[in-house]
Amino acid sequence: MSSEVNTAHAAAEKMTPTAYISEHLQNLTNSGGPQTSIVDFSIINLDTIFWASLMGLLAVFILLIAARRATPGVPGRFQCFVEMIVEMVDTQAKSIVHGDRSFIAPLALFVFFWIILLNTLDLIPVDWVLGVNHFIESFGVHVPHHRLVPTTDLNATMGMSMSVLLLVFFYSFKVKGFGGFLHELISAPFGAEWYLAPFNVALNIIEYLAKGVSLGMRLFGNMYAGELVFLLIALLGSVWTFNLDLSLFGLVGHVIAGSAWAIFHILVILLQAFIFMMLTLVYIGQAHSHH
Repeated sequence: MSSEVNTAHAAAEKMTPTAYISEHLQNLTNSGGPQTSIVDFSIINLDTIFWASLMGLLAVFILLIAARRATPGVPGRFQCFVEMIVEMVDTQAKSIVHGDRSFIAPLALFVFFWIILLNTLDLIPVDWVLGVNHFIESFGVHVPHHRLVPTTDLNATMGMSMSVLLLVFFYSFKVKGFGGFLHELISAPFGAEWYLAPFNVALNIIEYLAKGVSLGMRLFGNMYAGELVFLLIALLGSVWTFNLDLSLFGLVGHVIAGSAWAIFHILVILLQAFIFMMLTLVYIGQAHSHH
């Protein structure tokens, strides 16, 4: 009788592929459980805040180290690497933003480095997080869930895009003034006639909302899809999930396929950071222009 109970208990605890993916995609929240509604501002994803803050501090640290190690003589490889990125970002900022760039160019540089670091967390093997959780449980520390990559959390990417949108409004007021901003809001793009004002306002509101939503959704969608692919590849190699003894299939499905996708994903990581940085410059540059 006891053996039957143990067998039933083991079957109940057996993790299915769906449960495996859900486990890896659940955040550590202040409530201790998953978010039950689409919008719930009382839920705070603690893991997202931790890793986003840590990578932000690391990006600042790297840039500070590069600035302090900069020498007028023959630069080292690290200095050459950082100077190449700084020159690239500054060139893009000059061509897009026509005005004071004393804050905008460093902001774009920080955003580029920050998102690269955030996205690079996706290259950490997906099962390492669970392995670390099981390890620290032996010391009496229980972390029920942990999601490593902040850019796979829509809350993080939308927060970043909304911050960019706030900067767009700030520079719109700073460059054009409150009256100039309102005049542009009601007169562009169809014209300054009074009967066109409602259509201009509606279109401009839609444009601002589209900028904020698309900027965050683009980064989230690409990184979330990449994370799902890593999880599916991990399932290919996790032969225990299917009760099969196919070591060759596990090697091909996990190690080889995972390595190939990780190499390709490096391009995605860099490309998404570059696109977010460029769109940040474009949106702020549009705030400097007059219609």
